[in-house]
Amino acid sequence: MIRSRTRSGRGTRRGVRLLSAVVALTLSAGLMAACSSDDSDSSASSSSGASGPTDAFPITVEHEFGSTTIESEPKRVVSVGYTEQDILLQLGMQPVAVTEWYGEQPDATWPWAHDLLGDDKPEVLSVSDGFEYEKIAGLDPDLIIGTNAGMTQEDYDKLEQIAPTVGSVKGAASYFSNWQAQTRLIADAVGRSAAGDKAVTDVENAYAQAREEHPDFEGKTSTFTQGAPYDGSLYTYPAGLNTDFFTDLGFVMKPGLEKFVPEPDSQALISAENTDLIDADVVLFATETQEGFDELMKFGTVANLNAVKEKRAVFTDAILSGAIYFLTPLSQMYIIENLVPLLDAAVKGESKQSFPS
Repeated sequence: MIRSRTRSGRGTRRGVRLLSAVVALTLSAGLMAACSSDDSDSSASSSSGASGPTDAFPITVEHEFGSTTIESEPKRVVSVGYTEQDILLQLGMQPVAVTEWYGEQPDATWPWAHDLLGDDKPEVLSVSDGFEYEKIAGLDPDLIIGTNAGMTQEDYDKLEQIAPTVGSVKGAASYFSNWQAQTRLIADAVGRSAAGDKAVTDVENAYAQAREEHPDFEGKTSTFTQGAPYDGSLYTYPAGLNTDFFTDLGFVMKPGLEKFVPEPDSQALISAENTDLIDADVVLFATETQEGFDELMKFGTVANLNAVKEKRAVFTDAILSGAIYFLTPLSQMYIIENLVPLLDAAVKGESKQSFPS
């Protein structure tokens, strides 16, 4: 998943928190549209555990492009970013449109969040050629959320003409902004700040508990790489770039990869002759297909890495890799449930060195 929001490992998605923007991973982002009603709102609230707004409107939020005032509780929210649907759904909001990043999941919503849609079938729009302004306007939104959309000032100005629009977290990278800040910004905008705080705290507590239950994770070196080479390179995440899921569990990201980062806020490009640089106590590859796994194992010295030979490498399936790339509260709960056991096996030298079947 190339993450400049291109994702080579993630399929080839421009927004994958994992590959670099240099790689064109089909950065397709589509918007899901679905009519929102009082009934659907209450359904989402009960299924997500979130209730209605707890904050008084009007509400003003600060973001990368200034400030936006939301005069009253939004009922028709359009998400133009790659991952914001997770947060909206968890907060009890039924967006009328969401973005298809990659993966072709039903309703552009991944398994860890899909049940929260209930009976709603939001329309999925595409941003492969830029935001579909006319279609967005036709959905009659009263709020547009784009905290993870790679939005430019020009994009923002056009969207703001349609409805109040919330851009990325102030000062954050286009696609790698802090997940806590993103969650809270969206929650503030829809008047559910308390629910946003709870979503963040629940994840932080879950990581802390998993870390306590696995003291053997502490201090182990680790690397995280997209699951297949793209254009002659492996996309590996340097410390601090979408690696919190590792460090929050007690691992330490292997240093030195920063020198292979071609531009700020992107992955390190590791060529075939340098694959030994990603060796560590535990090596994670976000594989998505058997074909990608086979290609990976033939690349450079991957098959001869100590971590691979000693069963300390972890390979994911497509859903788990997607959860890692999404980095939302809901996807991280999925990570804790499904990745932690794999990491535990790797630390013990018992990891299966094959693509998950």
